[in-house]
Amino acid sequence: MPVAETIIQPDRPIARPIVATIATVFKDGHVLLVRRANPPDAGKWGFPGGKVELGEPLGEAAARELLEETGIQAAARQVFTAVDAFDHDETGQVRHHYVLVAILCSWISGEPVAGDDALEVRWFPLDTLGSEDLALSLDVAKVARQGAGIAA
Repeated sequence: MPVAETIIQPDRPIARPIVATIATVFKDGHVLLVRRANPPDAGKWGFPGGKVELGEPLGEAAARELLEETGIQAAARQVFTAVDAFDHDETGQVRHHYVLVAILCSWISGEPVAGDDALEVRWFPLDTLGSEDLALSLDVAKVARQGAGIAA
């Protein structure tokens, strides 16, 4: 079988997945979610998070993004899963591939206020995440249940 050859063109960056964190924060039986302003999944509810900066530890990235998007201060406890998120263009081609690393965070202080790239932010009871009325990003309910089980 022939080996695929990669040709690097200086004027065209190599397409690779982008590493980002999602902060999962629980308080009094509720999980903190944001309604996303930007792709992927603009308009849907998901976890606060964003891209990891070069040299930034995952826990610090999750806590920073959480504070920027929601005004909530939290301590990162542990990585517990990762999920893929794909942003497609109008033709269905993958524009961006994000690897979202879920970080369990412990709430320290703050009230949720939408900032940065969040349209809204609020605490949701865990048992409402399966509601058909709530437009969730892929795997949000599953990741929330998994995180809540670890947080307990």
